[in-house]
Amino acid sequence: MDERVSVVTGGAGGIGGAISRALAVRGDHVVLNDIDADAAETTAKEIRADGGACTVVPGDVTSDETVAAIVGTAAGLRGAIDVLVNNVGDFRPASRDFAHSTPEQWQRLYEVNLRHVFAMTYAVLPHLVAGSSIVNVSTVEAYRGIPASAPYSAFKAGVSAFTKSMAVELGPLGVRVNAIAPDLTDTAQTSRAAMLRGRSEELVPLWLPLGRFAEAEDHAGVVDFLTSDAARFVTGHTVPVDGGTLAASGWFRRHDGKGWTNMPDQP
Repeated sequence: MDERVSVVTGGAGGIGGAISRALAVRGDHVVLNDIDADAAETTAKEIRADGGACTVVPGDVTSDETVAAIVGTAAGLRGAIDVLVNNVGDFRPASRDFAHSTPEQWQRLYEVNLRHVFAMTYAVLPHLVAGSSIVNVSTVEAYRGIPASAPYSAFKAGVSAFTKSMAVELGPLGVRVNAIAPDLTDTAQTSRAAMLRGRSEELVPLWLPLGRFAEAEDHAGVVDFLTSDAARFVTGHTVPVDGGTLAASGWFRRHDGKGWTNMPDQP
């Protein structure tokens, strides 16, 4: 079987970096895009040092020129693109509430969270084959309210809706489309220290049913599954990778260990 070609946007660090490494470990040739060219080259060198194959296409994926470069490079490797992971996304620029946000912020949030997903998907369509798959990165905030980030939440909800519609459209071609919805993940973008904001580490097990923040590799493992033959009959779904926060729906473990409360505990 020919080496699979997998494209990962924002594939240098954090969740994207973990996805790039996971796909390379299983033998895919990873076409790694990232706006940070130095970080992209560093990750690519690590992948190659471990025996993997990686080609870097630096640039801002919200630019149509970058999209064309990514897809042209990937398609040039063997003609077909087997995996597309639309990983890029950001809750910034944020504002203290919607009333203080600006149309310029909305536009940037649209470009970085939803429009590029359209653009990348559109560009790869001629190169997909039966067995190809797409994974989009949504968020648990698409399924619950989030203060100060309403446009971000709305655009990520659009990612999940787009995922379902594309799964229906592309299913007859043998192409699957799914998404993952991360929650609290310890990465450079959302560091453990920033999430705690001075709170005690002892509170973490009270917030998530599984009792810890996610690591980037937790998400990479699910993407690995969704783009593998093991998930050959799974399409159109957004899989929460959230340690159970959506299932808990606002319930938190009590600080005294005596069950659960919907009123967050204080130490």
